[in-house]
Amino acid sequence: MSILKEKGTQKQEKIVEMFDDIASTYDTANRVMSMGVDISWRKKACDLSFEYYGKKSIERVVDVACGTGDMMGYWKKQASKADVTIDALVGVDPSVGMVDVAKEKFPDFNYHISKATAIPLDKESADIISITYGIRNVVERQEAFYEFNRVLKKDGLVVILEFMKDENKNILKKMRDVYMHKILPYVGGAISKNLDAYTYLPDSIEDFVTIQGMQAELEKAGFEMLHTQSFSMDISTLMIARKK
Repeated sequence: MSILKEKGTQKQEKIVEMFDDIASTYDTANRVMSMGVDISWRKKACDLSFEYYGKKSIERVVDVACGTGDMMGYWKKQASKADVTIDALVGVDPSVGMVDVAKEKFPDFNYHISKATAIPLDKESADIISITYGIRNVVERQEAFYEFNRVLKKDGLVVILEFMKDENKNILKKMRDVYMHKILPYVGGAISKNLDAYTYLPDSIEDFVTIQGMQAELEKAGFEMLHTQSFSMDISTLMIARKK
């Protein structure tokens, strides 16, 4: 059965199992499939977040669905360039396999094996929460946004990078869909030896929420939108919101 046809807890468990299975090849597959362009999206997300937050000293940045730790690495790198000090970088992910890879790459960061809906941190203890290409894999998305609000300090930021559903497709977006559905699964599948995992990616985008829908969910959870920007034929979308 397709993961998308699963429901609730069982679906979430299947997604975690899938990421455990592809953890060792995840970084290689990502770089090949994106041709490295995702690096510029991640850097942009960090740089804009520092500008919006406006503080040179940050106590804690939490990266939810941290995977192999790439975004945490860019938080550290871009903070150094912006002369911003981050006391603690914390990764949260339910996949043991992915976090094991992250620990090898970034042993100095802190990690928790946990779902996005149950972050093991105190109330109002984080300045920024990011989730990059992970919110699509959170089944209880609205509950996760409420949890982000709980953990963030007042005026703290939630930073999202994601592949969003787009119902208004022009010729360029149709070309993007051809790549996502006809080429990407086989490239990722060849590298990871798991075709199902990389078939899930484009299918999950079609089954996902629109930008407007996610904005409404964030506002419902107590956030105000600050910035929305799409990159590379709307392949990827950056959203930054502030806790009220």
